[in-house]
Amino acid sequence: MKYRFLCRFFFIRRSIAIFKESGYNEENWKNREIQPHETGGIVHGSERTVNRNGNDLGIYEWDDRTYGKDGLCAAEGSVRGFASPETYFPRVVPESESISSEKLTQMLRELAAARHTDMHHLLVLRNGHVICECNFAPYRSGIWHATYSMCKSITGMAAGFLISEGKLSLDENVYDIFEKRNGLLQKILRPNLTVKHLLTMKSGVQFNEMGVVSGNDWVDSFLNAPVKGTPGEAFEYNSMNTYLLSAIIQERTGMKMVDYLRPRLFEPLGIRKVFWESCPAGITKGGWGLFLCPEDAAKLGVMYVNGGKFEGKQIVPAEWVAASTSVHATPPEKMGKYGYGYQVWMEERPGSFAFNGMLGQNVLGYPDTGVVIVTNAGSNELFQTCEMLDIVRKYFGAEFGAELKSGEAESPMAYQKLVQTCRDLEGAKETPGRILRGGWKRRTPGPRNSGTPRQIDMAQLLHGKEYKMEDTHVGMFPLTLQVFHNNFSDGICRIGFFYEKGRFFVKLTEGEKTQRIEIGLTGSKVVEWVENEESYLLGTTGQFAENEDGELVLKLEFAFLEEAARRRVKIIFQRDFERIRLEWNETPGKDLIIEGLESLVTDVAIAPLLPSRFRERSLDMIHLLMAQTIEPMVEAHRVRPGEETETEEAAAEVESAAAVENAENAEETV
Repeated sequence: MKYRFLCRFFFIRRSIAIFKESGYNEENWKNREIQPHETGGIVHGSERTVNRNGNDLGIYEWDDRTYGKDGLCAAEGSVRGFASPETYFPRVVPESESISSEKLTQMLRELAAARHTDMHHLLVLRNGHVICECNFAPYRSGIWHATYSMCKSITGMAAGFLISEGKLSLDENVYDIFEKRNGLLQKILRPNLTVKHLLTMKSGVQFNEMGVVSGNDWVDSFLNAPVKGTPGEAFEYNSMNTYLLSAIIQERTGMKMVDYLRPRLFEPLGIRKVFWESCPAGITKGGWGLFLCPEDAAKLGVMYVNGGKFEGKQIVPAEWVAASTSVHATPPEKMGKYGYGYQVWMEERPGSFAFNGMLGQNVLGYPDTGVVIVTNAGSNELFQTCEMLDIVRKYFGAEFGAELKSGEAESPMAYQKLVQTCRDLEGAKETPGRILRGGWKRRTPGPRNSGTPRQIDMAQLLHGKEYKMEDTHVGMFPLTLQVFHNNFSDGICRIGFFYEKGRFFVKLTEGEKTQRIEIGLTGSKVVEWVENEESYLLGTTGQFAENEDGELVLKLEFAFLEEAARRRVKIIFQRDFERIRLEWNETPGKDLIIEGLESLVTDVAIAPLLPSRFRERSLDMIHLLMAQTIEPMVEAHRVRPGEETETEEAAAEVESAAAVENAENAEETV
């Protein structure tokens, strides 16, 4: 019973999945056809854009990036004549913007080596020019990424638009805006809760993200929730404050916030690849649920650094930019040390700001230096006080200054080292071709390398082998994503391995659906995984090894390219391949989830609801539960053609006999 109580707060069983229709029901989702280049980390291909009903919205094409003496250049792409959002900003050599290539190389290496940081994308701009761009393997350019709470800052911009249009004011009482929803008790006892309190995270309302499992009407739940203290007194981070701002915009305009923003923000900035989830009532979630490409996120930062202007046109009112990037609240130091504005975090350097989302989604802006930095990651840390941002601050924080004197010579060698570092981190691999008679000029292109001889031998050895799981509670979809998307796995019941025409595949069966996934033995492969009719892009890699007992081990990694999560499994082959053991884990991992659940159990609003014995033993139970849930171990046995039917028939006979025996025992008891 105690385990079930904890699961209700975090994993949310399918039986209470009340907002199943809220995830991807109204906007277009991209199904991509990606063809990896021979270099592995740089891609060439096309995307067919379709909505959830399968209606074709056109083809988006892109080409691979090239590295030349003029900088990290990008070939022009098009979306029905529009500029490619991934290559909007010019690419230049860093020294042309008075930043050394050596500094950027050092920062990239530190980020890649950081223990708690799992980098996906990094984009560094100065004065509207890209001086460094790296897509850490297996993550690719041209693919949008979950922003999580980073999109709160965009919701704040929407509120700024509405205020500048005279349709809303900072001091307006939230309960008055939703007057028709108020009951008698709210009209008598309601506090003075204003729009400004929502913007500054000072509402004190106790309906938070965990409460969305309790019903479909999140607005009513928010308005009827108790308020701790007096609104405006204390900072208490709550995504439902941002959600209510979105609901206010829809209430005042009759439009979903994402639609309200299209002509005011997205279209003027050329942002066309955007998807924002809605709640069960059809209101844009506001505080989370936005997917955006890194370069489009950079447009938001460049605009804010320039006081709301983009390409000389005022997009967001300058007054709102100034107000939103000023300190209006003081968060706990473990969340952020520099202050909080209107849905915007302040940064270390005076005047700097951050649009911040958990696990490493950031747009960092430094108005006095013209620098904008975009990060996407899947780190094991939540807020601003984190390893990744500490590294960025080391290079671009309070101590940053123009490094090169005007006219100082550039360093081609340092720049080439930066280029090579990016290529290495992107997983680019080049195979030299054969040299024919006539010398180097007559060399042939290198073949597509599908694995070293040993890796190929091991893959061939596994061909045709299939196994049946002895426990089916573990699924392919990471547990964090099951919760975020309310999309729950049926659990893997079978796994098989195939090597065909130089390509290695893993076949997985969940419930009644079987999918074959190609595995990259050198570099990564980009494939599609479908979870309950929702498609996700995966970057897959595999590696064979031996453990200390001489057993064959296959290590597989599945990176969800649009998300901040990876799934890993180590498969140990035992008893002459008759049995296997699968050891699973995921990123973000156990430590981060335990931290969140520990804070949940000790929360002043929730702890009194727990039995005293549960409170005493809860932390130990959390650690045990997480070890079994986030890092499960599953056994499986080999099945051959014809054997499975006999085994299933025998199992059915045993189950039937057991049922008869139980019925007889029940009658005797009565």
